[in-house]
Amino acid sequence: MEHLILENLDFGKYHGLGNDYIIINDIKWAIPEGKKSALAVKLCEKNFSIGADGLIFVCKSEDADIRMRIFNKDGTEAESCSNGVRCFSKYLYENKIVQKHEVKIETLKGIMVAKLNITDNEVKSVEIDMGLPILNCEQIPVLLDSPVDRCVNEPIVILDRIFNFTAVSMGNPHAVIFVEEMLNDDELNMYGAVIESHDRFPNKTNVEFVKTVSKEESIVRVFERSVGITKSCGTGACASVVAGTILGIFDENVPITVHNDGGDLKITYTGRIVLMDGPVVKVFDGKLGKLQI
Repeated sequence: MEHLILENLDFGKYHGLGNDYIIINDIKWAIPEGKKSALAVKLCEKNFSIGADGLIFVCKSEDADIRMRIFNKDGTEAESCSNGVRCFSKYLYENKIVQKHEVKIETLKGIMVAKLNITDNEVKSVEIDMGLPILNCEQIPVLLDSPVDRCVNEPIVILDRIFNFTAVSMGNPHAVIFVEEMLNDDELNMYGAVIESHDRFPNKTNVEFVKTVSKEESIVRVFERSVGITKSCGTGACASVVAGTILGIFDENVPITVHNDGGDLKITYTGRIVLMDGPVVKVFDGKLGKLQI
């Protein structure tokens, strides 16, 4: 494939609780399909480029107000990311692409609805209807030794430890593990990397370690699929509350404050759908003079 030369490529850099994304208006730039993955790898590389957890493209949609495509920093395309959706929503509104207080966003997961909290024409926070969690093992997917529909508190041997995980998909797969003592960075890297690629998870998995503070509060640390340790993961926070509710740790219809490394989210699981409310920050706008991919 021939090299693509991009000149004066403009972009936005945003973060939701430290989970940071580069956003490009692909309606304007029309990056060739075969170059999107490579562009994500190039732009997301820290120290040598802009640096980010992922690259988001703004695209036209026939079924919603707008379409979002999100690529991890390793070039793989993700189904969705709620921190990314909040960043995307702020970018849309403040760049006058879609200026609605409620936006329907098409993702690989499906159509997501974002409600914008706007003050002085600036988007401060976004509530997202995350829809129904997926709990069926085959749909997540997760492989178990016994033929059951749900994976709840399933033991798994990882290196020198036995963990119990509950599998939930929020459009992307999660293995949620409740612990009495939170893992440090070395432990999170060590165990998270093994669980992410474990044979039980055909499409790999995000991994959340959760420490309960109270019936309405928890601490979550995340090893994100294809990324590693991140400051936060919105779908991971949602999955942790769903899993905790299934296990009887949390109650339905009660907002749970989830403390991530990058800040707090409010997650409510009704027993049917999941609602997530959290802040979003614009870091800067930028422009690349000349880029070859």
